Amino acid sequence: MQIYLVGGAVRDKLLSLPVKDKDFVVVGATPAEMLAQGYQQVGKDFPVFLHPSSKQEYALARTERKSGSGYTGFTCYAAPDVTLEQDLVRRDLTINAMVEDENGQVIDPLNARADLDNRILRHISASFSEDPLRVLRVARFAARFHQLGFKIAAETLTLMQDMTQAGDLAELTPERVWQEVEKTLSAANPEVFFQVLKEIGALAVILPELNNLFSLTQEISSGNRIEPESGLEQGNIGQQALAQLKQTASLSPDLAIRFAALMQQLDNHQVSIKALAKRCKVPNEHRDLALQVSAQQHSIHNALSLTPADIISVFDQTDAWRKPERFQQILLTCSTSQANQLVDTYPPTLYLTKMLSAACDIAVQPIIAAGFRGPEIKQQLTAQRITALTALCVR
Repeated sequence: MQIYLVGGAVRDKLLSLPVKDKDFVVVGATPAEMLAQGYQQVGKDFPVFLHPSSKQEYALARTERKSGSGYTGFTCYAAPDVTLEQDLVRRDLTINAMVEDENGQVIDPLNARADLDNRILRHISASFSEDPLRVLRVARFAARFHQLGFKIAAETLTLMQDMTQAGDLAELTPERVWQEVEKTLSAANPEVFFQVLKEIGALAVILPELNNLFSLTQEISSGNRIEPESGLEQGNIGQQALAQLKQTASLSPDLAIRFAALMQQLDNHQVSIKALAKRCKVPNEHRDLALQVSAQQHSIHNALSLTPADIISVFDQTDAWRKPERFQQILLTCSTSQANQLVDTYPPTLYLTKMLSAACDIAVQPIIAAGFRGPEIKQQLTAQRITALTALCVR
């Protein structure tokens, strides 16, 4: 029995990145031998075991053969005669197909180190096309490692495009698509994921609502536009959405805010946001924030010209009274649509934050003590809040 550290842990170690999860491949062992040593088998389809103390995953070396549709339609063969190289060849990218032995020596039968050093994301073999999920995974790796200079190899990009045109991505469930999107949103450059998918035609298949934005253009004044990177078409709404996502990702690690930023260009298209969220089972927190941003962004950007009554209406519609944290999320998302504007320096968000604080200073207890009842309480509370904001505006 030979045990090797495999995949992402080896890759990230060589890139001097933090190693979060460690997976191991076991060559020359049987399930009975693993169980005899105290490992716990998990799942029925794949020979994966949990270490008796560390609970890290140890998988028997295996080969795979496509036997059905979808990304789960594989028959796996795991036996002591499966070699290390046979196990590595079935993986997606070369940079994920290196192992480290117990002495810390890197074993690289597929010459993956060259691709790692040259910052290339390259598929290992033609069997890559058997799993459509790999199209999204490669796009996600492109986003994750963009800052390190990684690019997708031309032949891999072509294969991903061929798989898309062949209709392979239709096998992916919307829930699985969202899992990849959610993982991507945590990357430093999540916009790269969507750029790659747009380039190969995959965005139209998995996220048609977002893809539709790329067929639209609009006139945007320079003061209300994030200047796109070189190569992005100015005025194209889809590219503006990706530029917005990039800007927001540089300001906040909050995944709900990043998702709302991506959806923000679906202004007046809340049906599209709801459809995407329902189909992909997007978390309610993400969906609700995106809907609020879409509905309120115009009012927020024009906050300085709103009447006190209009401002109170914004607070009511966003439930800023009970959910001030979410209101701050809305403000941050909207503020990032302004080039180089942070939530604490963008005048409309500063103004609304001050107004909300003043409105919240109006207590409801004296109103009740004055004898108001039922709907009159809300009416009187709103009237006093408007009066307070009017006085603040005069100053």
